Amino acid sequence: MKKMFKLAIMAILTIFTIASCGAKAEEKPAAEGEKVTLKFAAIESAYGDQMWPAIIEAYKQVNPNVEIELNQSKDIESTLPGLFQAEDYPDVVMLALSRKAGIPENFVKEQALAELTSVLDMTVPGESVTVRSKLTDGAVGNNQTDPYLDGKTYLMPMFNSPTGLFFNKGLFEEKGWAVPTTWDEMLALAETAKAEGISLLTYPTPGYLDSFLPPILAAKGGTEFLNKAMSYEEGVWTSEQMTEVFKLLGEVTKYVHPTTVANANGEGFTKNQQLVIDNKALFMPNGTWIVGEMAATTPEGFKWGMTAYPAFEKDGKQYAINFFEHIWVPAAAKNVEAAKEFIAFLYSDVAAKIFAEKGAVQPITNYPFDMLSEENQVFYEAFKNGANPLAGGFAATAPVEGVDVKGTVYGTINSVINGTKSVEDWQADVAKMADTLRPHVIK
Repeated sequence: MKKMFKLAIMAILTIFTIASCGAKAEEKPAAEGEKVTLKFAAIESAYGDQMWPAIIEAYKQVNPNVEIELNQSKDIESTLPGLFQAEDYPDVVMLALSRKAGIPENFVKEQALAELTSVLDMTVPGESVTVRSKLTDGAVGNNQTDPYLDGKTYLMPMFNSPTGLFFNKGLFEEKGWAVPTTWDEMLALAETAKAEGISLLTYPTPGYLDSFLPPILAAKGGTEFLNKAMSYEEGVWTSEQMTEVFKLLGEVTKYVHPTTVANANGEGFTKNQQLVIDNKALFMPNGTWIVGEMAATTPEGFKWGMTAYPAFEKDGKQYAINFFEHIWVPAAAKNVEAAKEFIAFLYSDVAAKIFAEKGAVQPITNYPFDMLSEENQVFYEAFKNGANPLAGGFAATAPVEGVDVKGTVYGTINSVINGTKSVEDWQADVAKMADTLRPHVIK
């Protein structure tokens, strides 16, 4: 409780101290050859404390006029509000969304972030290509990087951890089964597996469908269609494309393991995960944490596999939700343009190799996956082979009494499987929810 109180106070303090920085500080361009000092605040994470010093040293080689002062700490969230209060803003901040302190969320709410759209069209320092040309599809243009969904980018995507469909790689090798790349192939495999007493799918809890549905939407209509759906745009949830998605979901639910719904809760979810290990279900939506979470009941020699969600047509795009970290610039920073140049460098091949040595994966198309550990390579294999990572969830709204987004969108699958609701009911419920929430989306 004390920790939560402290975080709440920090969040409140952050809101008050950033409220005055919504307007960009006046920045005077440096004269050619003039030295610039960038203040860089970064959270120290599982990648250790040597990664950013190595990046800074590499940046000196391409931009010797920039001196970077690194403020790196595991506890950076407790020190940043004091800097904001003193109006001593870092020029660059490496701190992700969705953390308890909610610091970048407060900057978004107060419209106190510098716009970074121009970074996308910058030439990567030391290279001849633009940042945009290197980013994987879906890495920007979502409601995390573009929080106001107005076509403007305010947070740049950084290191990502994958989710996807997890399976027993050894079983597929033993049976000679190919991992499906289209939904037609997936449903054909479902029939093959059914003949051997194996279900196609299970899921730990309905909440895990938050990494299941978005890739299907993106595969059906592209990331623009996904973003419209996630921002409750009028007509999207009743569109022909969306109806086709729900028809597919209806087909897939026919192949869900029969004990899944009963155990899809906080007490029984590991029983559902065990179904994949015991070859009773082929796939489940999950994340890389599954390896440690199920280590005690995973037999020696078991080989986990992970794949992106299938496409709707042969050679179509495949997607999977990734958890991204973020880097951003306060609007009140003194050196916004120099900060943008530094951020652009983080998508260079030189930077990617430094990140790869520490296991940090950048969302660029030519990332050196071969430098990762064998275990990590398995989980990024799908992206190495061309699958696209996605980010973001539903648009934030003001509280609306009686509306349960997760329960309506994801939880209803339990009712469809047990026969108390139809797929048509499911789609209609989500469409009604979208209509209710649309006027309350936070802009």
